[in-house]
Amino acid sequence: MKGKTRTLPVPYRLAVTSRVLAAVLGGYIVAALASVSLSSWLPMARAEAVVTGMMSSFLAYLIAVLWCFACRSAWRAWFGLIVASLLLAAVSGLANWMGHA
Repeated sequence: MKGKTRTLPVPYRLAVTSRVLAAVLGGYIVAALASVSLSSWLPMARAEAVVTGMMSSFLAYLIAVLWCFACRSAWRAWFGLIVASLLLAAVSGLANWMGHA
């Protein structure tokens, strides 16, 4: 057994790489959109709403990262992040359209 190394298959490496990219990039997008959405809709002073939105973005990022590694496949992780991003973008757009922003 000395001198023999076993490498992981390429599809497995690509799946892990895809999950890491989803967690880092997709998680950042979800966290940013969650912050903007929440700060637009909170019924409090503007500065307090922004601080609350920014603080809650850390929780959104954590949930997004956990989601990426808890899914059965990398495709499902990307799909979940895309759906969450679209929903949060729609909520932000609705706030802007209604004059909350």
